[in-house]
This record gives sequence, structure tokens and C-alpha cells, in this order.
Amino acid sequence: MDKQFAKMQEQIAKMNEQMSRIREAKDPQERQRLLQEHWSTMQGAMGMMHGMWGQGAMGGHMMGGRMMGGPMMGGRMMMWGDYRNLTPEQLKERQYMMDRWMPMQQMMMDHMMQHQNWMMQPAPATPPAK
Repeated sequence: MDKQFAKMQEQIAKMNEQMSRIREAKDPQERQRLLQEHWSTMQGAMGMMHGMWGQGAMGGHMMGGRMMGGPMMGGRMMMWGDYRNLTPEQLKERQYMMDRWMPMQQMMMDHMMQHQNWMMQPAPATPPAK
């Protein structure tokens, strides 16, 4: 699990670097190219997050577009309302995973918002020809 979180952190660092280059870009075409690169990286990171959630690392599985089930604890799938039956160690494990998961989700949302903001920016006006 920690290896997957480390890979996600690398992806987020790459997205941060890309967003810095987008902010510094003066040429509209270069900015568009950088935005496309950022979008691809962001999609890859979202896929990694989905894989972490859906493959049992965070538990649960998708059914009809809705998340069903919950975290894997002790090798068994738990339902969301089943927390009162967790052992103290299982509760600590779940808290550890969520403490790492939630900030990454927030960073992804921040990047989506920044990306959308840059996509909405008007192209710089070209100076009139002399």
C-alpha cells in the first residue's frame, strides 16, 4: 500500500511541476501543449487512485456506477456500516489509509480546478500589425 501511495505522490509532484510551467508559459500554443500534458498526467493519476480503491487496497468495488462494500480488513470485505465490529488494529489500519488517501484526493481536486481555470483563460491578445 505504501508503494502505491509513493507512486501517487510522484504523480502529484509531476502535476505540480507541470502546473508551474503552465503558469509561466507566455505562448498560447505552448500553454495548450502543457495543459494537454497535465491532463494526461492527471488522468493517469486518477486511474492509479481508482486502482488503489477498486483492487482492495482501499477496499470496495464498483457495481452499476456505485461504490459497494468497503475497506478490506483482515482479508474480508466489510460493509460501510460494519465499523463497530472492527478490532482496534483494523481501526488503526483504516485510519492510516484514510489519513493518506484524503489529502491526495484533495490535491487531485485542486489540480482539476486549476486545470479548468487555465482552460477558461482567454488567449492573450496579439498586438496589432504595424
